[in-house]
Amino acid sequence: MKRARKNHVRRDYSHEVRKHRFVWVRVAFALLGMLFLVIGIIGIFVPVLPTTPFLLVSTACFARSSRRFYNWLMNHHTFGPLIVEWRTYRSIPWRIKLFAITVMILTFGSSIVFFIQDGWLQLALAFFCLTLAIWLYQIPSRDRQGEVAALGGERT
Repeated sequence: MKRARKNHVRRDYSHEVRKHRFVWVRVAFALLGMLFLVIGIIGIFVPVLPTTPFLLVSTACFARSSRRFYNWLMNHHTFGPLIVEWRTYRSIPWRIKLFAITVMILTFGSSIVFFIQDGWLQLALAFFCLTLAIWLYQIPSRDRQGEVAALGGERT
């Protein structure tokens, strides 16, 4: 293991990479991985576009194409912990979840109030936002006291 940053130990995830046997398929996976990574990064700044699903798909593409990119993404100081948390525990950190729901409500709310004129479309967007917020809220968070027991683990 190498030391990359202060308090961050680089791990080698190469054993998780299963490269495809055809080079052209590996290249396609690598290109798709880059595309989904770029879309995920754009999603950080565009509230309606989710970041985490695109990072997860990008990680899956790199797992079939490139040990280097896969290790880089898994050890990234910002993206890595989110990906590892999801892959290991199928959970999202509580702070990230609240931030995502808040930004989503503000974005949908401002769109409904200031930009959408049609009443039915406003109602449809409000329903979609509410459904998405409820779904996101129901994803477990290991770092929240009440949800730790539900996951069968100890508080970390």
